[in-house]
Amino acid sequence: MMTTDALIVLDIGKTNAKLALVDASGRVLAERRRANAVLTDGPYPHHDTEGLWAWLLAACREFAPLAAISAIVPVTHGATAALVDDDGLVLPVLDYEAALPGVDYAGLRPSFGETCSPALPAGLNLGRQLAWLAQRFPEEFGRARHLLMYPQYWAWRLSGCAAGEATSLGCHTDLWNAREQRYSSLVARTGWQALMPPLLPPHAALGGLLPEVAAATGLPASCQVLCGIHDSNASLMRYLDRDSGPRTVLSTGTWVIAAALGAPLDALDEGADMLANTNALGQPVACMRFMGGREFGELAGLQPQACTPDDLARLIAKGSMALPCFAATGGPFAGRSGGMTGPAPADARERYALATLYCVLLTDYCLDALGASGPLAVEGSFTANPWFGALLAALRPQQAVSYSDDASGTVCGGWMLRYRDAVAPGSGKAVAALALPGLEAYRDRWREELKP
Repeated sequence: MMTTDALIVLDIGKTNAKLALVDASGRVLAERRRANAVLTDGPYPHHDTEGLWAWLLAACREFAPLAAISAIVPVTHGATAALVDDDGLVLPVLDYEAALPGVDYAGLRPSFGETCSPALPAGLNLGRQLAWLAQRFPEEFGRARHLLMYPQYWAWRLSGCAAGEATSLGCHTDLWNAREQRYSSLVARTGWQALMPPLLPPHAALGGLLPEVAAATGLPASCQVLCGIHDSNASLMRYLDRDSGPRTVLSTGTWVIAAALGAPLDALDEGADMLANTNALGQPVACMRFMGGREFGELAGLQPQACTPDDLARLIAKGSMALPCFAATGGPFAGRSGGMTGPAPADARERYALATLYCVLLTDYCLDALGASGPLAVEGSFTANPWFGALLAALRPQQAVSYSDDASGTVCGGWMLRYRDAVAPGSGKAVAALALPGLEAYRDRWREELKP
C-alpha cells in the first residue's frame, strides 16, 4: 500500500508545459513535459487546451501508482483567461501575443495610477483581449457564465468549482486595483463583474476531482484541487515569509521578471514596462520585465553552444554588443528594433556569449530602474547558464546573487501552497562574481548607445 503523500503541480508556461509529482518533503518523484503550442486554426490564435487536457490526463494516469496523491495545483503564465458556460469554453482561449485589430479599448482602460498595469501591445493587457472578444463575438461572449483566470480554468476543469484569485488578476490585466487590492473600475464599467466567481486565496482547496476526471486518471476522487497561482508569483513563494528586509527575486524563462520586494510603487514608470504584481499574500510588488528567454534564443541561435569566460572576454574587448530589443512584445524598449554594434559574433559560442551579455545588461538595467536592493535570487531556466548570475554579481556587488537549487521555482511555489508550514528544500547556491576586464565600461557604453 502506498504511503508517500504527494501532490501534482501542473505548470503551464508560455513556451512549455510541465507536470511534476512532488512528495511532502519537496522531492520531485516524476516529471513530464510537452511543448505549449499556439494553434492558428479557428477564429484567432489560441491555446491548445484540449491537447493539454489529454496530456494532463495521460500523465496523471502514469503518476497515480507512484504515490498517494492528495492534491493538484495549477500554475500558469499570466495575461490569459477562459470564458466558460456550464459545458465548457464558449470561445477558444486567446493567445496574448495575437494582434487584436479594431478593438475599441482606449476609452475603457483605467489609468496606470489606479491599476499599476502599463499599456502593453497585442493582448498583454487582458482587459484588451476581453474587450476585443466582446466586440467581435458578442453572441458567444454573452453565453459565458464565468470569466476564469488561466490557473483557475484548469482548476475548474478538474474540480467543477469556479473561483477567482488575485495573483493572476493582478498580472497587468487592467482588471485589478493593485494599491487597494480589489477589482478595478474597468470591471464595473464593462459589466464583467457578473462573470467573476468568488475570490479565493491561491492555496484554497476547491474540492475533490470530478468523477469523470478521477476515472480517467486513476487518482482518488478525494484528491483536492487547489485554486492555483500565476507562475511568477509561484516563484516568489519561498521568499514571502522572510522578514530580513528588502530582497529581489528574478524569475526567468520566456519572460525575465524582476520582483523587488520592499521597493516603493511610486517609482514605477508605465512607459518602461514596470508594473505592480500581486503576490500570494495579497500584497503589491514592484516588478519590471522583458522577454528574456525569447530574446536569448533569438541571439544564441537554433543550436546554442555554451560559451567560456574567454568567449565573453573576447566580445567585451571587441565591443560587440546587442542592443534591444529582439522580441515583439514587452520590455523597457518595446517597439525598438534590435541591432548590433561592433564586430558580429564569429561562431556559436560567441553568439551564446552575446546573448548572455545582452540578458545580463538588460537585467541590470531593470534592477537599477526598480531600485532593487537586498539579496538577489535567480529562479528558473537562466540558472542553467553559469555566467548569467556570475556577470550580474560582478555588476551588482551591492546585491548578493544566488541561484535557486530548483531550476523551476514555479514547481516549488505550487508545492508550498499545499505544504504551507514546510520549509522549501534548499537555500540556493551563492554565485561568485565573474569580474572580466572592461565589463563595467562595456555596460556604460551599452547604456550610452540606448540614449536617444
